[in-house]
Parts: sequence; C-alpha cells; structure tokens
Amino acid sequence: MFKFLILTVALAILPCAAAHATVKTEAGLSESKVGVSESYHLNVPTEKEISTTEVRLVVPAGVTVTRFQTMPGFTRTMTKNAAGLVTEVVWKGRIAPMEFARFLFSARNPAEAGTLKWKVYQKYSDGSVVAWDDSDPEKSPASTTAVK
Repeated sequence: MFKFLILTVALAILPCAAAHATVKTEAGLSESKVGVSESYHLNVPTEKEISTTEVRLVVPAGVTVTRFQTMPGFTRTMTKNAAGLVTEVVWKGRIAPMEFARFLFSARNPAEAGTLKWKVYQKYSDGSVVAWDDSDPEKSPASTTAVK
C-alpha cells in the first residue's frame, strides 16, 4: 500500500516538474564543461489549450552563441550587445496545444565554472506570457546548466 501511495504521488507531480521550458545539452544533460563548445536544445511544451506564438530566450552572461539550427515555421530574431554577442533570441511561430518545439543552437561555455540560468518567456495566442525565469521558483523555474 505504501509503495502504491508513493508511486501515485510521484506520477502526479511528474508532469508539473517536467512541464516547462528547459535548456539541456544535446545529450540531455544539465551540466557541461568550462570553455567547451556545446550543442544545446531549448524544449518548449505548450501547456495551455491555446497555441504558443513566441519564445524568448535570454542568453546567460559568458555564453557565446555561435549557430542555430533552422526551425521550419518559425522566424528568429536576435539582440546583440556592443561586442556583437547574442544576448537574446526570439522565435515566432506556432506550437499548438499538446505539442512541443525543440530549438537547437550551438554555444561556447564560459571560461569559468558556475551555474548558467536560462530565462525563457513563452507567449501564448491570447497575449499572456509565462516567465520561466525563477520569478516564482516553484511555479516557473528557470532551467539551469552547471558548468564545471
């Protein structure tokens, strides 16, 4: 009985824990190495009964984005700082309810160890925005990557 209760609780909270925008390495990891070039994917599920229409990624300081994989059906714009480094990426398109999109990009990790915090803002067709940026860590956690 106790095992059944634990399994039931675990299965009930799993969708909440897994259902948000995340950035992982191409291998699906939440850690990487100092100074290496890495392929990352931003995974964005639509969690409402309406479509996601825009995804904005704030690139953590020290990360140098070098390339993007094309994403059919989406347009991509970037904001760069004075040094020409990408600081923000916006993809506009449509992710229907019960679907997800995976945005792939390559980047060079910072030269020093630390934790990268990937802030993602998901806009829906009704204009509402869900901030995956730790503004409420329990409800809208930012994805992190440990750089060692």
